[in-house]
Amino acid sequence: MSKLLIMGEALVEIMREGEDIELYTPAYFKGPYPSGAPAICASAAARMGCPTALISGVGKDDFGKCLLDRMKELNIDISHVITNPQIATACAFVTYFSDGSRKFIFHMGNTPAVEAKAPKAEDFPNIEIMHIMGCSLMAKKEFALEILKAMHEFKSAKAKISFDPNIRTELMTDESIYNIIEEVMQNTSFFLPGRDELLSISKKDNIEDAIEHCFNYPNMEIILLKNGSKGSTLYKKGAKPKSYPAYKVTQLDATGAGDCFDGAFLAELIKGSNIDFAVSAASAAGALNAAAFGPMEGDISPESVKKLISEQSN
Repeated sequence: MSKLLIMGEALVEIMREGEDIELYTPAYFKGPYPSGAPAICASAAARMGCPTALISGVGKDDFGKCLLDRMKELNIDISHVITNPQIATACAFVTYFSDGSRKFIFHMGNTPAVEAKAPKAEDFPNIEIMHIMGCSLMAKKEFALEILKAMHEFKSAKAKISFDPNIRTELMTDESIYNIIEEVMQNTSFFLPGRDELLSISKKDNIEDAIEHCFNYPNMEIILLKNGSKGSTLYKKGAKPKSYPAYKVTQLDATGAGDCFDGAFLAELIKGSNIDFAVSAASAAGALNAAAFGPMEGDISPESVKKLISEQSN
């Protein structure tokens, strides 16, 4: 029975083969790869041994098959992933630049990825955490409202809410998204932002003030600030912040690393691991994902995560 519930888009990703090739330039692509931040997060949690359910949608086409086959392979509960034969599976095109930045073109707003409806709590009676991602809230307003509906449904059923703002400027259409984010923040217990996202959401100029602001939200318990190759910092109310290093790997593709970080962290919380191991496992999962090409790839498992932590613990 699923203990982690994630509601958001599943899509395939199609990527440039090399760096610094604009998306408007004729050139080769690689893919499709199963993707979508919520689906990537679900895949990492499932691989770490956490019973996980995904609420999403795909088309009845080969891209949809690509996604469903991967979810089935990982034993993710896809009983509430809808299949719409009338419209195509969502996709994203991405190119990489030598300065580390990326550019996306999303085809998502009128796809099955953002058609799913909020489930009832009785459909998933053992959920301990519901995880929300900002990119899903930005994809389509009607879908954002369904995610909010699910959030309130599962919070009323005693689940904790986790939130990664995962802001994608390519998806932002207007400022109303901040009202939706504010509603999520009011209900969030575990907040997993990047530095710029933390400052943007809090409307503060520095990390200390932003953290203090976020702990004023009534349900906030943990803020885990992600900073890529510089590691992460854990904040708990009334305690000193604690920094954790990133694990070193030969990076092939950073897309999806933050989503895998989230999935591993939430999986370890649900499994009852201590907080230090949960953060370390999250960092290791993110590193293992970045060491492989493709947003949902990488050798992520309890064994591989423990091995990487052990190898770099001294």
